Amino acid sequence: QVQLVESGGGLVQAGGSLRLSCAASGRTFNRYVMGWFRQAPGKERELVSAISWTGYITRYAGSVKGRFTISRDNAKNTVFLQMNSLKLEDTAVYYCAASTDSSVSGTLAEYSYWGRGTQVTVSS
Repeated sequence: QVQLVESGGGLVQAGGSLRLSCAASGRTFNRYVMGWFRQAPGKERELVSAISWTGYITRYAGSVKGRFTISRDNAKNTVFLQMNSLKLEDTAVYYCAASTDSSVSGTLAEYSYWGRGTQVTVSS
């Protein structure tokens, strides 16, 4: 079992930056693929980015590629999402999730553990 707690969300102007953090409990954090998902009002939850156990493999949604960077610190049981050049359409609740799958999956069903989410609001 792993528990995930997100932080770092907030209100930011378009073009600005935010850094989300996800702190995980448990001693096997480095065995989980970690993902960031987001859900905007009236829309389905979607993958933003995911990272492998080692951190060497990452994947991004096309809409954030080049603007967002995922990273992890296994010593601190934490995964990060650096978000730059934020756009209005990035407004959503951002969720951290953990998967025991060996691949860096973009499928929600592959992620067994979820945080409660943190709100990111981008204003004009």
